[in-house]
Amino acid sequence: MKIYFAGSIRGGRKNQGFYMRLIEYLGKYGNVLTRHVGDSGITEWGEDGMSDADIHNRDLSWLKEADIVIAEVSAPSLGVGYELAKAEEMKKRVLCLYRPQEVKRLSAMIAGSPKLVIKPYESVEDAIRYIDEFFAKP
Repeated sequence: MKIYFAGSIRGGRKNQGFYMRLIEYLGKYGNVLTRHVGDSGITEWGEDGMSDADIHNRDLSWLKEADIVIAEVSAPSLGVGYELAKAEEMKKRVLCLYRPQEVKRLSAMIAGSPKLVIKPYESVEDAIRYIDEFFAKP
């Protein structure tokens, strides 16, 4: 199974360590095409050595190749929103994990989509449980 993991890069890297924990866990289900999202060497300035067009084309290629999409959507990200819209267009199964916050609400465009599975969580264990449940369903 090929998994596309989406998480904020240029929108902020405060969840990078959490992304890596999820990416490592997802490895039990298949090949995570976007392991770099959890890389501590990538800052909110993005990846060095690649043009924006190259990143766009590479990521869309991986998205097309993926069997499933898992997104951590707690940190607002234009790129993740774009990827989720494309995943919907491609009829991919999508799980969005969201940590509720008093000062921020999840985008209505994500929360209101009937095509996305949205799971609020409080802990890594909660997120892992939702991942397991998502993979258990066809």
